[in-house]
Amino acid sequence: MKIYTTPMCQEVVRLAGVSKYTVKQDHDFTGADLAIVLSETETNYPNIKIKLNTFKQIYESIDLISNTLKTEKLDMGEWGDDHVSRERVVMDERKKIKVKVYSNFIREIVDDMGFSVVKEKPDFIVFPDYMKDGQNDDLMDEIKFMGSRVVEIPSHKKAPLNPLERAQMRYKILESELCTKP
Repeated sequence: MKIYTTPMCQEVVRLAGVSKYTVKQDHDFTGADLAIVLSETETNYPNIKIKLNTFKQIYESIDLISNTLKTEKLDMGEWGDDHVSRERVVMDERKKIKVKVYSNFIREIVDDMGFSVVKEKPDFIVFPDYMKDGQNDDLMDEIKFMGSRVVEIPSHKKAPLNPLERAQMRYKILESELCTKP
């Protein structure tokens, strides 16, 4: 079976126990029996679409690939137990913090961490770094207005390719910025 995947999905495919696959940079899956791609990737080939923004999504994607292809998942070592704290007290405290987000991938992470996602009167604004380079005047005005209550999250180009390392980095940024300011 010819399995193709992308660099963003490669580590999850490996952790799912798939030993033979080809990493395609260009999304040209011609000749593939199966493409393992991010959920937003359009392809006409048989595929498994996965999400890799939150730890839960990563673990679910590994399970989906492993169960679908009947492979034995690899030992995840240190990553096997790496979950954001889910203690009720912590989650209740986080719900009090109102966060306005500017991307779907950030929304999923902020929501998973237990913060309240709002559209108006936020305590913080969180946005992906690529939006700062754009010409979004409204966002730039909000950034100036919010001052130190703005959190910039590295996007795919400025984050580790390994989805577990990428998620860990993003969670740590949000934890340090949203949970430590009065």
